Amino acid sequence: MFASPAEALKYIRDNGIAMVDLKVCGMGGQWMHISLPARRFGLTEFEEGVGYDGSAESGFTTVECGDVVAIPLPETGFVDPFWNEPTLSFICRTATADTREPLALDPRSTAEKAVSHMRQTGIADEALMAPEFEFHIFDNVQVVDEPYHIAISIRASETHPDGVTSAIPIKRGYMRVPPTEHLHNLRSEIALELERLGIPIRYHHHEVGAPGQCEIEVGLQPLVQAADHTMLIKYVVKNVARRHNKLATFMPKPIFGEAGNGMHVHQRLTKAGKPLFFDDRRKNYADLSNLALHYIGGLLQHGAALTGITNPSTNSYKRLVEGYEAPVNLFFSLANRSAAIRVPRYATAPQEKRIEYRPPDFTGNIYATLAGMLMAGLDGIESNIDPSVHHFGPFDVDIAQQSDEFRRRIAPLPRSLYDALEALEADREFLLKGGVFAEAFFNLWISTKRRKEAFPVAIRPHPLEYEMYLDV
Repeated sequence: MFASPAEALKYIRDNGIAMVDLKVCGMGGQWMHISLPARRFGLTEFEEGVGYDGSAESGFTTVECGDVVAIPLPETGFVDPFWNEPTLSFICRTATADTREPLALDPRSTAEKAVSHMRQTGIADEALMAPEFEFHIFDNVQVVDEPYHIAISIRASETHPDGVTSAIPIKRGYMRVPPTEHLHNLRSEIALELERLGIPIRYHHHEVGAPGQCEIEVGLQPLVQAADHTMLIKYVVKNVARRHNKLATFMPKPIFGEAGNGMHVHQRLTKAGKPLFFDDRRKNYADLSNLALHYIGGLLQHGAALTGITNPSTNSYKRLVEGYEAPVNLFFSLANRSAAIRVPRYATAPQEKRIEYRPPDFTGNIYATLAGMLMAGLDGIESNIDPSVHHFGPFDVDIAQQSDEFRRRIAPLPRSLYDALEALEADREFLLKGGVFAEAFFNLWISTKRRKEAFPVAIRPHPLEYEMYLDV
């Protein structure tokens, strides 16, 4: 929004801004914030940052050396639409408290380093990305997790007949129109709120899932900006839903038997404005350049390890099952929604030629997710990885309908968070290139995910287990 701190400070003075809100992204991918009266916010805060405890919630430091600072970035400023008092918000980079250098574990800095590394290789000067935003909007969710009481109650109006309109059948919600779909006005409110914040919306619609599943799509943007906007879009979706006393969730698989929420990421590279994924000769599969095919090869070669970053929750692997258009095998194809990488059939012009990586979901840290995919693709280019040699396709078939012999030749995605973290532990050298990811990131990330997520879920009895085993 602003080209400089001076421009931002002038806006604060000229527009009656009462509060300045600073938002930082923690290791786990969540936003945290701290607010200052505008009268106390000046050039010093832009240059030296605002201190906070990096050992609490963010996961950046330990208790004995917890001080870090949030450095607000002028270009990310936006007027926050959800506060009573006029508030200007900034996304921040987290830095060390003494030198003000970017913290090694700061996810936004990792994304910036991935782009810088790409440019230093000379392969490309811009990585353009666009996540698709799938989410559910529920009327009410009640969760009980106690030793003697386990219960989840979800209320979704679109699946409960109200005597006035019929319910949407299971997995029959795609592009439904009112009155059976109830969320059109709410999605339009979200879309227009985002447009006012400078995020152009391509379209929105009801998704496949009957109980309030929605989708919003945006255009491709430079990697770091795409990550910033992802954080802002999630923030707006959840807060607009809250305005209407509803709950929005990006949880990968909130409802058994229904479609889950993926984060398919469209991506392409350019150099000096020239698209690099298009084959000028039109001789390769789907008009993909050799560079694009090698990029695909890198993504698929490191696909198992990437899930440790792009799908880092136990719930992620409830979504990655066959039968719901979610990918479970590492191959690519044209317009094939069972593939890990889909090449959109409608993107035929040179400037539109791109790929869509389909495994990720929103439980990851978006900065790490986009940086990780870029690093995998770059490694594929530098190593000349040919996807056909590694049996990564292209396969223009529904893999679920193929013979066991055919399927055994295709590498599967991990089936659990434990498996994904093991794959990341074994294959992470490509992420360390150029100092993009810090070794400390993986040590902390993997141990925390195992201890705080995989293990607690693994030792808790599931309600279905009572049905199966109570009478043994």
